[in-house]
Amino acid sequence: MLRLHLSSPVLCAFAAAILFGASTPFAKQIIGHFSPILLAGILYLGSGIGLMIIRFIRDKGWKSSKLLYNEWPWLLSAVGFGGILGPILLMFGLLHTDAATTSLLLNLEAVLTAILAWYLFKENADKRIMLGMCLIVVGGILLAWPNKYLIEYSWRGPLLIAVACLCWAFDNNFTRMVSGSDPLLIAGIKGLVAGLINISIALFFGATIPPLPILFSGLTIGFIGYGISLVLFILALRGLGTARTGAYFSTAPFIGAAIAILFFQAPTSILFWMASILMGIGVYLHLTERHEHQHTHEPLFHEHYHYHDEHHQHEHDFPWDASKPHSHPHQHQAITHSHPHYPDIHHHHKHTKNKE
Repeated sequence: MLRLHLSSPVLCAFAAAILFGASTPFAKQIIGHFSPILLAGILYLGSGIGLMIIRFIRDKGWKSSKLLYNEWPWLLSAVGFGGILGPILLMFGLLHTDAATTSLLLNLEAVLTAILAWYLFKENADKRIMLGMCLIVVGGILLAWPNKYLIEYSWRGPLLIAVACLCWAFDNNFTRMVSGSDPLLIAGIKGLVAGLINISIALFFGATIPPLPILFSGLTIGFIGYGISLVLFILALRGLGTARTGAYFSTAPFIGAAIAILFFQAPTSILFWMASILMGIGVYLHLTERHEHQHTHEPLFHEHYHYHDEHHQHEHDFPWDASKPHSHPHQHQAITHSHPHYPDIHHHHKHTKNKE
């Protein structure tokens, strides 16, 4: 019998999609006061500033990142690809591509994220997960499809946007490699860098900063729709792996469209309902996944918040409360066992062809 797996990482992925999807219709309410690039920068900057303030309050002052030495290259690569190269390539691609084509091409991010996760980073996926991913992406394409699809022949713009999607796909997979670390720090750094880069580009091309009330609205939308959403996305990466998190997050355009219909009286179309059905089936296939087999955990050294469950049996040289999660560098010893699992930060192992 199929069972739904609404675990905490799954809920985090959906919550991330809801907040990010909701940011789109609200951002459209103030788009007339910003250039698109400046608005992206303001949204990113709002996320970075807000998350760093929360981290400062949580830690009662500034504390070190606690990132391990081998995690910094992954984080810096994620910032470089996702916060710098991606937005810049998108900007130049928009100069040669219409909005409708751009909306369709942006669906490539989820596809490329999954392909990289499966084939380059060796994340496990069976036919059920691949089919669900395809249905969600096709639903996203239908959702973005314009009523009258006219496109000028130009390879330059679409190619640049496709490469931007590839950059964000690398960003997602690189971020997964540091998802066990403090998500406030990771998302905060990415937001600050992407925000400052995009704002600098917009100002270079002649954009002007809007009045303070409008600016504050943009920062607030960015903090909630980009910042908190990214923190939840990282928590989902920690528990689900990249491809599955990307699949759930790909429902964000549908969520944004639904919110626009409910709160801003946006019109519906047959494509919206077709996309709803396809995405619903795709999500159902993911939610009803059950992956269980005997597997071996290789020795692993890292840091993240954890309880002392079957994957965390180690000693401490400091006082700790067993009823609360705690974080410190810890060593995982090799262990072989069997239980249902996702390709999370503790289950990155090889599979034989007969294991699904």
